[in-house]
Amino acid sequence: MKDIKVIGFDADDTLWMCEPIFRNAEKEMAAMLSPWIDEDILLERILADHVANIPMYGYGIKGYILSIVETVLDLGKGEVPHEVLNKIIAIGKRMLNEPVSLLKDVEQVLPKLKGKYKLVVATKGDLLDQQRKLNASGLSQYFDEVEIMSDKKPENYRRMFNRLNIKPSEFVMVGNSLKSDILPVIELGAYGVHIPYHITWAHEMVESVDRYHPGFREIEHLDELIDMLEIE
Repeated sequence: MKDIKVIGFDADDTLWMCEPIFRNAEKEMAAMLSPWIDEDILLERILADHVANIPMYGYGIKGYILSIVETVLDLGKGEVPHEVLNKIIAIGKRMLNEPVSLLKDVEQVLPKLKGKYKLVVATKGDLLDQQRKLNASGLSQYFDEVEIMSDKKPENYRRMFNRLNIKPSEFVMVGNSLKSDILPVIELGAYGVHIPYHITWAHEMVESVDRYHPGFREIEHLDELIDMLEIE
């Protein structure tokens, strides 16, 4: 990794906590909807409908809540009161205003990397929401670029490399999702550093990864990145 010039960081569940907010919201909604819809059926359909709507709504809380409203209207067969639908929308608004909780070591590691590498937030999701979280996090000062992508596929990363005027071998991506953060970049010849998070969205799960791939790395804590890059 001696040629690295740019380090990309995923945002949600890499820099700050995100996925527990979704899971807690689902538990709340499942309890609220229990008189009309079985919890297991509801949660299965929420995932299926949300994923099916991603090409139209994109990633993020707004598309997630809109998909859930569609799910409830279908499964509830018109019996769920408007007041309950209004509460679902209110949960979505509350999610959009959740305080940003930074993950362990983030505030200690970024200052050590700043100035030695170009640092980039490379995330996907709703533009306004991700910008809000970055501003609220207090981390903006450490990043030279912000890339909020519609998706994280090899072509999205390739376009980012072109904009940054770098070769894949000069880039390392740090993130919690094998599917979105790691596999696409190592396919292009860049490096991917996986930091597992204790909760992973089912849509981001992959069956397997070649852990012996020359571009693949895995660490338990972000501060291990410093040793990996041999920074004094």
